Amino acid sequence: MNSIEEIWQQILDIIARDITPTAYNTWFSDCKAVDISDCKLVLHTSSDFKRGIIVNRFGNTIRAALYDLFSCDFELEVLAGDELLDYTQSQGKSRSPYPEMEGYNFDNFVVGPSNKFAHAAAIAVANNPGKVYNPLFIYGNSGLGKTHLLLAIGERILRERPQFKIAYLKGDDFTNELIHSISTGTGEEFRGKYRSMDLLLMDDIQFISGKISTQEEFFHTFNSIYEAGHQIVLTADRPPREMATLDDRIRTRIEGGLMADVQPPDIETRTAIIINKAASLGLVLPKDVVDFIAESITSNIRQIEGVVKRLTAYKEIMNDSITIASVKRAIKDVIRVGNYIPTPEVIIEESARYYSLQPNELRGQRRSKNTAMARQVSMYLMRNLTNLSLVDIGNQYEGRNHSTVLASIRKVEDMIKSDPDMAATVRDISSNINSRS
Repeated sequence: MNSIEEIWQQILDIIARDITPTAYNTWFSDCKAVDISDCKLVLHTSSDFKRGIIVNRFGNTIRAALYDLFSCDFELEVLAGDELLDYTQSQGKSRSPYPEMEGYNFDNFVVGPSNKFAHAAAIAVANNPGKVYNPLFIYGNSGLGKTHLLLAIGERILRERPQFKIAYLKGDDFTNELIHSISTGTGEEFRGKYRSMDLLLMDDIQFISGKISTQEEFFHTFNSIYEAGHQIVLTADRPPREMATLDDRIRTRIEGGLMADVQPPDIETRTAIIINKAASLGLVLPKDVVDFIAESITSNIRQIEGVVKRLTAYKEIMNDSITIASVKRAIKDVIRVGNYIPTPEVIIEESARYYSLQPNELRGQRRSKNTAMARQVSMYLMRNLTNLSLVDIGNQYEGRNHSTVLASIRKVEDMIKSDPDMAATVRDISSNINSRS
């Protein structure tokens, strides 16, 4: 049987087909599966408002997907806010209040030359939080195991020090919570929530780069935790020096700790990952199949695991033997990075997010300097990352014709050549776009 996270991901994939990326991120970015048993799925989201949307707008879709998977009618319960803690206590079981940590530990992390240093540093931090390597900063491309190490640290500390107050979140979650606290007048609660943590685990810190208010709040949060002798662990897709718009105060504090990079695994490590993942799913793969996967996917552990999961589904659902042909089907279904062409919506969304704007502001007629620059950068990226014509690009924006688009693209090209900060900005946004492949 698949894990609850895998079941929930299948349902999310179904939902994502019918709504825009913006709507998907708005309603489901922080929605987690908590429990599934006795034909009942329990979810958790951050607010009562989001719960209402999920239940009323998407409840039938979720229940239909569960029926397709298990051939029985499911009850859906959505918890909001602090209700998760009450739920776990009421179950009479030792369920973790951190479901995202389930399945991530040091025992199932495959160590090789590409990640040995980061793995050793993570274990040292987990064994002595706040005493060594503080902060610990793990960086590398998407899909190489940074989040696994981050959550493994949390899992071990939670198990050995259950009294610890632990926070795990992504960089853009921190921004969203800050914005919510400002709009609702709950800034003091927000600040108290994170500054009192014994362990702060933040994934994808590059997403706070360039956001002035977010960085200011994070700087003070960092200082409060650090000065209290508590542990901070951060991940990103690049080292601090390559984040051109990261606050210098934050950069120096990160560089004052330990920085550990994670590189793509060599073929021996990839082979071990395939064998271990298959074994965890109760699957023994033929050697030629293992070799074929290891040789075909060279730079992304997440894709390797995705292929193995897909092979497990082939075997269970279709009662089919696993051959090179079935591997080729699985790889075709899973790998998109090499041929990934982002949609205009993704490009506009990521460009807007980088400049702390809304996508509709880029599409519209607003002419402030910040908005105009974000719009021009998004046009440049759309031209370089997609196959759209100048006319097609102009159609993504209200009242923009092909000559306007061309002028915007040329302006950004000139700025990239003469301004290192603009070159870094475009590189940062491009990386954020490609990370969504």
